Amino acid sequence: MKKTGILLIAFILVGVGVWYASREAPSETNEPTSTGPDSSATSAPAEVPAREMVTVVATDLEIPWDIAFLPDGTMLVTERPGRLVHIEENRSIEVDGVEHTGEGGLLGIALHPNFEQNRYLYLYQTTRVGSGLENRVNRYVYRDNELVFDRVIVDGIAGAPYHDGGRIEFGPNGYLWIATGDATSEADAQSSQTFAGGILRVTADGSTPEGNPFGNEVWSYGHRNPQGLAWDADGRLWSSEHGRSGLRSGMDEINLIEPGANYGWPVIEGDEMQEGMTSPVAHSGPDVTWAPASATYWDGSIFFGGLKGEAVYEAVLDEDEVADIRRYFFGEFGRIRTTRIGPDGMMYITTSNRDGRGEAGQGDDRIIRIDPEQVFR
Repeated sequence: MKKTGILLIAFILVGVGVWYASREAPSETNEPTSTGPDSSATSAPAEVPAREMVTVVATDLEIPWDIAFLPDGTMLVTERPGRLVHIEENRSIEVDGVEHTGEGGLLGIALHPNFEQNRYLYLYQTTRVGSGLENRVNRYVYRDNELVFDRVIVDGIAGAPYHDGGRIEFGPNGYLWIATGDATSEADAQSSQTFAGGILRVTADGSTPEGNPFGNEVWSYGHRNPQGLAWDADGRLWSSEHGRSGLRSGMDEINLIEPGANYGWPVIEGDEMQEGMTSPVAHSGPDVTWAPASATYWDGSIFFGGLKGEAVYEAVLDEDEVADIRRYFFGEFGRIRTTRIGPDGMMYITTSNRDGRGEAGQGDDRIIRIDPEQVFR
């Protein structure tokens, strides 16, 4: 184990606190965005309450990717180069077998629903197999700041320097859900028999549950690079997904996930429709890039971090539609990846300014705590 340079502010405010008093700022207005197959359904700029309260909780992290909260309320954070960091203990563990290449590395983390009894911890990680890359989900036993490998849950997920997906979550019924990218092989996303460009559902030990639509681990397919999974109050599964990139950037998506559905990549995007394919509930349009990298449900909305968008976004839900997209903290913290609601009711976000695509400032990368009642309502 090695020490990391981490600045802590736990339940007492020690260190750096930032209070944004009531003020007008560009990040406090809504961003016009397409909201579904009807491209005329766009939101006009509107006022967002200018009450903001944020606290820097940890600094000097290296590409923090995901957060899990232990039963005592403390945080475990994955760093993409291959470290698992216990924030409050100021300890890190090097995870064996992680290949940090491009967007790959140590990505998502999830705790078993009965973690207090079995101490099972799940990690999504990129590894090298022969001359190539693959992604897999491994299960470990985490106890007394030690990580012991237990078993492979799912392997054979396509890996590449780009489009590795990486989000893992336990859903309401105790199944483990896994978001995978197309690993830059677009055609593979159109197959329900590969793990590329899909959302997978497995049991806690990695077996295929009854009711999966294709008789394998695949729940939905036709995704490009989904990195957010969240369930709303009615138990519906939503996902955020990276759209096209490069000179044709844009078309990032919010999808309502249904079993067996084909979400169209690379055949359709944005408002396009084709028989047998599902268009996004909302998208950013061709001229705006969110680069959505997470999804968190809170008080009727899906929140997600924007990497290129450098903001926290709120997709306001109206049953199975997105009524509005709002943007907060635009440009204030740089690239934002993960959003999580902690056991204290606060929202925690990670920055990603040391990933080679941002501009790292003093203290980057950081974990920031937000009071959602003060900021978003």
